[in-house]
Amino acid sequence: MNFQGQHRKQADPAEPVQQEAAAAKRKSLASRYAWIGTAASIVLFAVSLGVLWKLVQSVSWAEVRAAIAAATGRQLGLAFLFVGISYLFLTGYDALALRQLKIKVPYRITALASFTSYAVSFTLGFPLLTAGTIRYWIYARQGLSTAKIAALTVIAGFTFWLGMGVVLGLSLIIEAGQLAGLAFTSIRINQSVGLAALALVLGYLAWVSAKKRSITVKQWRLELPGASVSIGQMLVGIGDVCAAAAVLYVLLPQETTIGFTTFLAVYVLAAMLGIASNAPGGIGVFEATVLLALSSLPRNEVLTSLLLFRGCYYVVPFVTALAMLGLYEIVKRAGGARDPGPPEGTAGPSGRAWRDEPGPR
Repeated sequence: MNFQGQHRKQADPAEPVQQEAAAAKRKSLASRYAWIGTAASIVLFAVSLGVLWKLVQSVSWAEVRAAIAAATGRQLGLAFLFVGISYLFLTGYDALALRQLKIKVPYRITALASFTSYAVSFTLGFPLLTAGTIRYWIYARQGLSTAKIAALTVIAGFTFWLGMGVVLGLSLIIEAGQLAGLAFTSIRINQSVGLAALALVLGYLAWVSAKKRSITVKQWRLELPGASVSIGQMLVGIGDVCAAAAVLYVLLPQETTIGFTTFLAVYVLAAMLGIASNAPGGIGVFEATVLLALSSLPRNEVLTSLLLFRGCYYVVPFVTALAMLGLYEIVKRAGGARDPGPPEGTAGPSGRAWRDEPGPR
């Protein structure tokens, strides 16, 4: 995705007044109905908290403590292994974006920015503020402008949703029968939703394959990547989603009979509802969805698995990210008050290499 940091062409004074009136009307309508999304998120969050509260009423803390103590070292070891794999794929989000933008940044910096921004935003929420601030703090020292960092964030978002769409679609189609019993739906509904999700992904790939596409957001024009880059994004997104789901799957009660493909659909649906709620890490909404879908399993053990999942996938990376950011700042300050600037060949604010020598692409 090439991010063209160019302002829109100034409107011709002779342009018809009707166009300005139409634009003002569209802006007015957009602001009038902007509250709907916020209200829907609040309602979803409130309902989920109510459902979660009702579900956990029958669970005692003694049962939860006993279930935590029953977690095996193998389960925890596998969980942290998949945590590492998931966050490794997350670094691929930024790496792909930088490659598409033709900006060279050392992978250690890319991995630091990606890991810390996601670990912090997953826990605190408000990703545009938290993750965006951390990315700017790290990438600005590599010469990236605000516009380039914004473009990188948009590309990462595309990567995430392409992966989610494919995983949701395939799991709903392959495990339509078993999911019908878990989600209280029908096989036909599951297959229809799965096919719709895959159709959206394939339609997007076909759309960007036909010719160069771009979208305009306020003053900025973003050129969308072609099919080859989009497929790479999709594969990285699939790897991340599957690894994240595996963290919770290996922590489930050992007597679970639900297959991993079936569980993937449950995980993706819970994650998507959590995102829609705008709650930090989807907390409350995610748990309520999983508890409802896995109601055939002992509730106290599933709740314990969710608590362990929060600890492994959110709390430990969050604490690690804060420590890494503190160490990064100490090292930078110890290096001298004056920042010598990015190393030769890395990207400047325009996206070109610093100095006059052409850097590798």
